[in-house]
Amino acid sequence: MEHGGHGETMAPLWNIIVVASIAAGVQFGWALQLSLLTPYSQQLGIPHMWASFIWLCGPVSGLLVQPIVGYFSDRTKNRFGRRRPFIVAGAGFVAVAVFLIGFAADLGHMAGDKIDALMKPRAVAIFVVGFWILDVANNMLQGPCRALLADLSGNNHKRMRVANGFFSFFMAVGNVLGYAAGSVSNLHKFLPFTTTPACDVYCANLKTCFLIDIVLLITVTAIAVCSVKETVHPHKDVVTGESEPMTPFGKEVTTAFKNLTKPMWLLYLVTALNWIAWFPFILYDTDWMGLEVWGGKAQGTPEQKRLYDLGVRAGSMGLLINSVVLGFASLVVEPVGKLVGGVKRWWAIVNFILAVGLACTVPVTRAAEAYRRIHGLVPPPSNIKAGAFGIFSVLGIPLSVTYSIPFALASIYSSSGGAGQGLSLGVLNMAIVIPQMIVSVVSGKIDQAFGGGNLPAFIMGAIAAVISSLMALFVLPNPPTQASMPALMAGGGH
Repeated sequence: MEHGGHGETMAPLWNIIVVASIAAGVQFGWALQLSLLTPYSQQLGIPHMWASFIWLCGPVSGLLVQPIVGYFSDRTKNRFGRRRPFIVAGAGFVAVAVFLIGFAADLGHMAGDKIDALMKPRAVAIFVVGFWILDVANNMLQGPCRALLADLSGNNHKRMRVANGFFSFFMAVGNVLGYAAGSVSNLHKFLPFTTTPACDVYCANLKTCFLIDIVLLITVTAIAVCSVKETVHPHKDVVTGESEPMTPFGKEVTTAFKNLTKPMWLLYLVTALNWIAWFPFILYDTDWMGLEVWGGKAQGTPEQKRLYDLGVRAGSMGLLINSVVLGFASLVVEPVGKLVGGVKRWWAIVNFILAVGLACTVPVTRAAEAYRRIHGLVPPPSNIKAGAFGIFSVLGIPLSVTYSIPFALASIYSSSGGAGQGLSLGVLNMAIVIPQMIVSVVSGKIDQAFGGGNLPAFIMGAIAAVISSLMALFVLPNPPTQASMPALMAGGGH
């Protein structure tokens, strides 16, 4: 065992890697959600305008579930540990949800849906229930996983940053696997039973992908919870150092907000601005490729629909490239941060890279439009495709920092201030999901006001990224150095 700050022992690095690998199982399912579930919902007969309301479950459940789970995981007195029971429960709920989504058409048919009907109400009901359970379960999993990584880091700041870097790396691995599985059109042939009278080839592919996700997630979760032991530290009062009694959740959250240190408030603000920058691209990247770069339309002539579909598929390939870059960049967050003068400065630099990447969507779009004016309704040439794929790939670098540094800083600030890791990370999640809800509501109206394209929302994101970059550089305080902590003497350091 190595030592961290405050006399706490750090778990071996392999423990941290095993726990971080759970992110691959979670993100595999999330990549499938992003790439396959909206078209699948259309197949079941859910009107396009209602599909976006189903997606609101993610931010709503994140707003409620992560702080609640974080709070109770800080205080649970269980012989299996504080975090592991929530991780196991979350993985179990993911498996149930994925089964309901994948088999919605079959279960709906068994319950009375007609195969040839455009609207399949029972299948839709099962699908929506599964979708909401999946979002709640993902939030149950991610918060305790990150809190367990902080626990295993033994309050060592460098190890916390490394742990969150590995979590980000495995998120990228899950993305790559998910997008790759979603792009294989004959995956269902490996599991022939997935094709049924109620479930066509597209549905069977999705079902097969989700069954693979269940096996992957349960495997990595089982390995993590069986091989990694928790050191149970009761939640202590910051002033007295005594174990705190369980207090009502609402009161605890109110107290948590009242007692937030200035660094934590500033961290939440920079994180919120960072995600206001990210969400327009996350929501509309494949649509931008189909609509503006390829010049197609989702509801148009057959040729426009064909071009739109080609663009969306190219966007999925862009996301795959983005995830590969994200994976490699996640492994070097710590050394690059040290090279440029600290992770705070590295966060500021990559937010500026994010702003430039979002702004570059404008010249790429204009070049594609100019090409179509001359050559008609045809796919863009290779130089314009290269520009678009270049944006996707470069944005993998700031995404690696967005997935790791804010969480590492929250763990560092909360450990320095004596706050619970679970609740602090749950509250940080609010700084992510509230901007998501704002962007979901506002960006569509902004785009409509400026002609119906995606560029206005991207420019809004670029402006938010610049502000986030400046605040990270000039306003966010440097994390406390462990050498300055008196208790460090008892426990070593980096």
